[in-house]
Amino acid sequence: MSTLAFSAQPATARRMGPLAAIVGAHALLFWLIASGMLSQAVRVVVPQEVVLTFVTPPAPPKRTAPAPRQVELTQPAPPTPPPLPAIALPQEAAPSIAAAPVAVAVSTPAAPPVQTAPAAPPAPRLISAVEYVQAPRIDYPAMSRRMGEQGKVVLRVLVNGKGLPEQVAVQASSGFSRLDEAGKQAVQRALFKPYMEDGRAVPVFVLVPLTFQLS
Repeated sequence: MSTLAFSAQPATARRMGPLAAIVGAHALLFWLIASGMLSQAVRVVVPQEVVLTFVTPPAPPKRTAPAPRQVELTQPAPPTPPPLPAIALPQEAAPSIAAAPVAVAVSTPAAPPVQTAPAAPPAPRLISAVEYVQAPRIDYPAMSRRMGEQGKVVLRVLVNGKGLPEQVAVQASSGFSRLDEAGKQAVQRALFKPYMEDGRAVPVFVLVPLTFQLS
């Protein structure tokens, strides 16, 4: 019985310890409030509010430029020369001067002589025949031989004063372009005897017929 009473007392003391501490803390708090010490501590800890106010400085007064003054410029009058004394001149008959007419000879330059252009030589005329120094040598085209092409081409040839063929054109076609071209090449290799007229060689046109025939 005595053992149980002894063990219960320490447990009760342990439970009452925190409760006693809480009660003591409340009692201390009430005492601080009553004495005013707590409010002083709050004033010390809380900083005071600082208010900053910006004041705008007044604008500087505007300076107005003085109005320009108008200055009237006066030009001094030119000095008046003193009057000259009047001098009487003897009256004489004024001599009369008659200008004699001057004859001016104007020479007109002579007109330059008109240069007449030399007369153009007459156009070569067409003659019926001409002699050969070297007759045209015909080369029969190989393709025309295989194709069996035959025909007669008439060429219009301009023979100059040296007997050379200057122009060769087809007057009448053979019907085959290969034969016509072969005839033109043959005439261009030929040499003609110059045609004489009034003792001088003149260019003439002549018709040269060439016949292509397979034997």
